[in-house]
Amino acid sequence: MKLSSVLVTGAAGFIGFHLAQKLCNLGFKVIGLDNINDYYDVKLKHSRLQILKSYPSFDFHKLDLTDRKGITSLFEEHGNIEYVVNLAAQAGVRYSLINPHSYLESNLHGFLNILEACRFHGVKHLLYASSSSVYGANRKIPFSVHDGVDHPISLYAASKKANELMAHTYSSLYGIPTTALRFFTVYGPYGRPDMALFIFTKAILEGTTIDVYNHGKMRRDFTYVDDIVEAMARLVGRPATSNGDWNPMEPDPATSFAPYRVYNIGNNQPVELIRFIEVIEEKTGKKAKKNFMPIQDGDVPETYANVDELIREIDFKPSTSIEVGIGKFVDWYKTYYK
Repeated sequence: MKLSSVLVTGAAGFIGFHLAQKLCNLGFKVIGLDNINDYYDVKLKHSRLQILKSYPSFDFHKLDLTDRKGITSLFEEHGNIEYVVNLAAQAGVRYSLINPHSYLESNLHGFLNILEACRFHGVKHLLYASSSSVYGANRKIPFSVHDGVDHPISLYAASKKANELMAHTYSSLYGIPTTALRFFTVYGPYGRPDMALFIFTKAILEGTTIDVYNHGKMRRDFTYVDDIVEAMARLVGRPATSNGDWNPMEPDPATSFAPYRVYNIGNNQPVELIRFIEVIEEKTGKKAKKNFMPIQDGDVPETYANVDELIREIDFKPSTSIEVGIGKFVDWYKTYYK
């Protein structure tokens, strides 16, 4: 039997690695794409790839999303890519304050190349990473996909909102089913070194000081990576559909007359940053040296996902507690870094 083929961009990245593994285990043929950039330690990316390359159904291509000819050639070479999951992007809210141009190149130009490839190669469904950061200045919580997101407070968030708008355009013009996935603070083994859990665990184990923004009062909907990929794997083969009840006089941002959908994927249970740190202390057996700081530009004080639409669509809700998830991360960290 011929395997269904899925292109996963950003396959050497944190979520892309876990998703590619999951899809291989489910019997998909996975084409992985990544440019292996040096935004963080490339050794970690190569470690993830080494694991993925042990799967006979995984095929890796080192390629940048902004390489238009390269993307076109990849689709032509494989000829039968049925599903695309776009996770390649320049990540990080804080980095967007330092290097804004990298966000436009990767997150907009790169995404346009993916949309065009989907258009000309009959892709059945495009899923792509959006972010909880699109909620920006919104204060109505939990954040709902049915609320407008027109007030981003970082360029990273703006680039993710732009992706949603671009996807809708292609769904509308060319009938390509597209699904936006708004991730809420994903963490877990093989996580990115620029993320809070990694930074805190490293510092606590080494006895160095951690910067605690907003004096630890930040609240985040921390979502374990296995929950994220479970939801994504269930959504891959469920192409977005049009909403027959969509009303242009009262337009619903989460659905459309076109085959277009938006979902939150979050734990639906915000945790205060100071509690998050306490759990890391419990799992490492060491106390943190804390440097309390004000909230940073571009950061939102709280994220909290309404996941009703996700439950309705795939009968699944992220539920891994931080006690379990952080425990698994700390075990991985100690093993990986010896």
